[in-house]
Amino acid sequence: MVAVVACGQAAAQSLPAPGLPAPPPMHEAPAAPPAAGGGLLTLDAALARTAERSPLLAAARKEVEALQGGIVQAGVRPNPELAISVEDTRRDTRTTAAQVGIPIELGGKRQARIVAAERARTVAEADLVSQQAALRAATVAAFFDVLVAQEALALARGAREVAVRAVDIAAKRVAAGKVPPLEEDRARVEQANAELDIEAARSRLMQARQGLGALWDERDPGFGTAAGDLETLPQRPPADELLRQLEQAPDLAGSRLEIERREAVKDLERSKQYPDVRLTAGTQRNNELGRNQALIGIAIPLPLFDRNQGNVYEATVRADQARDMHRALAARLARDLEQASSRLALARGSAETLRHTVMPAANRAYDAATRGFEAGKFGFLDVLDAQRTLFQARLRHLAVVADTYQAAVEIDRILGR
Repeated sequence: MVAVVACGQAAAQSLPAPGLPAPPPMHEAPAAPPAAGGGLLTLDAALARTAERSPLLAAARKEVEALQGGIVQAGVRPNPELAISVEDTRRDTRTTAAQVGIPIELGGKRQARIVAAERARTVAEADLVSQQAALRAATVAAFFDVLVAQEALALARGAREVAVRAVDIAAKRVAAGKVPPLEEDRARVEQANAELDIEAARSRLMQARQGLGALWDERDPGFGTAAGDLETLPQRPPADELLRQLEQAPDLAGSRLEIERREAVKDLERSKQYPDVRLTAGTQRNNELGRNQALIGIAIPLPLFDRNQGNVYEATVRADQARDMHRALAARLARDLEQASSRLALARGSAETLRHTVMPAANRAYDAATRGFEAGKFGFLDVLDAQRTLFQARLRHLAVVADTYQAAVEIDRILGR
């Protein structure tokens, strides 16, 4: 891993002074203990768990399935009607009629319904793709959060080991009368701080593990240790090239499909401006005349007041609204993409500087402080300050590595990779 390799190389470049221990390289620090019953979890395994068990993905798939029923229903034609009437209660003068009415849809309503329903399902399919991309990015981000938290815990444990050995050395030197008791007290304070750092790192690791497990709907993540590589920093194309790929982003594709759906709804509302006619045919028995009579009729609504004008207006405005929302989404995604690209470049540069400049210098300073302490040139406080500076540099490097991966994941989320 980046932090592991960098600190290991820096520690190997200088020998520890006799008496005081050098901070162990990060790759030699003890790893986080695996949870009971758990094993190693790779990124591919985490992604597979999310894809299989995520309730959000399951709900998105059900939405696509449900809208298939809407397409079927949209293509169904209106049912015919059977009407039976009786005039007069006296049998001799009674007239009995039976009629069948058939609604005839005009204006292309059925086809417009089908198109609108198909557009709705297409939007749901696009939402499913966007949800998959977002959950993939969230899984990758949560997985690397666990990796970084594991490294932070290992680093905190390494710092405690150094603090414990420093307390032992300080106690022996106090007993020998070489340094005042204040030096031992300072060493014990550093040890106590190291213990607190371990508890904080352990808590952050637990939260990171729970955050990853929540993506596949489990309170217990069900794994021991995340196995991954933090050594190779992620790299993405320049911002200009990323912006050219933005048009294919799932969110923008879904937004364009939403415009098409709104247009289909507008066409459907316009088709409803044409009134449907009803054809009727039947027969009636006139007992008084002793004959059967054929009945044929047609009913045509007169659109004097209700011409569906309100719904047409609403659908037209909502179609325009969908276009405005698409433009706003495109602008926001472009801004987020540029910011993530800038953040990635900054984090990569900071990580390289910390790895090749800051941490080696901090390691040399700690080495010089320990040698000077042995030679009587520096006090124990100088050694503690140098030790604290070294571990702070390592922690900062680890935080920058985490920021690098977060920025790369954000880019991938926006572009749907």
